[in-house]
Amino acid sequence: MTIIRSFAFNLTFYLWTTLITIVSLPALLVSQRATLWISGLWATVSLLLLRLIVGLSYEVRGCNNLPKGAAIVALKHQSAWDTIALWVLLENPAIVLKRSLAMIPVFGWYMRRGKAIIIDREAGAKALRPMVAAARSAAAEGRPIAIFPEGTRTPVGARGSYQPGVAALYMQLGLPLVPVALNSGLFWGRRSFLRRPGRILVEFLPAIDPGLDRRHVMAELERRIEQATAMLVAESKRAESVSSNRRAAGRSRCVDPRRQRDTTRSTALLLQQNADADLP
Repeated sequence: MTIIRSFAFNLTFYLWTTLITIVSLPALLVSQRATLWISGLWATVSLLLLRLIVGLSYEVRGCNNLPKGAAIVALKHQSAWDTIALWVLLENPAIVLKRSLAMIPVFGWYMRRGKAIIIDREAGAKALRPMVAAARSAAAEGRPIAIFPEGTRTPVGARGSYQPGVAALYMQLGLPLVPVALNSGLFWGRRSFLRRPGRILVEFLPAIDPGLDRRHVMAELERRIEQATAMLVAESKRAESVSSNRRAAGRSRCVDPRRQRDTTRSTALLLQQNADADLP
């Protein structure tokens, strides 16, 4: 059933994505706000399809830890789900994207028109200056700046190398840094065709205030994200284990009521016959 539902969702998702990107092309000529609205609509419908077809929903915790207006939001990255959900979790985010994604036809047009922050990884340290400049412009508009510190998706339980880009943003912009933990990889794995039913947990953690040096902020960011992510993964695994045990127990007690009544009558009749036989 999981394979069938995954196939149905993937087909529907790509059809929906193709449809909205083509139909909404005029939005690219209208304004940045119109493009961002289209991106939000695409993400909202995509997550709705995921819930209806696969049975995969999500829960967001710690929203009170997200400051109003501009902030740096650093997320654990386990799944393609993360990049879709960003448009729903945050209001008009400025997402830090690698240049190769921005080069994809049509998709890249939307990202550039929505003023995504595009970086060239091959440029190394030289890429930091234009990234900070673009992020500063986004912050001036009051937009949250979303970045995946590991730079790429990592399997559940794995820890990637935290890249210096997030530290550069923190040091140069003087904004609160909000770590975000999640466990999306349990349900929509990295490079996996399958989409599993369940509930993805996303948690905004308390912000790291400006003022720490580079070494300390990187260590604190990684510690908070990895510890909270491990807890969310363990929580969902426990919930799945309990659910599986309940289903197994339910199957073992599943008896046709009519058959149960017949068995009860037979047992009572047998007991009565034995009692009569024992009488002198």
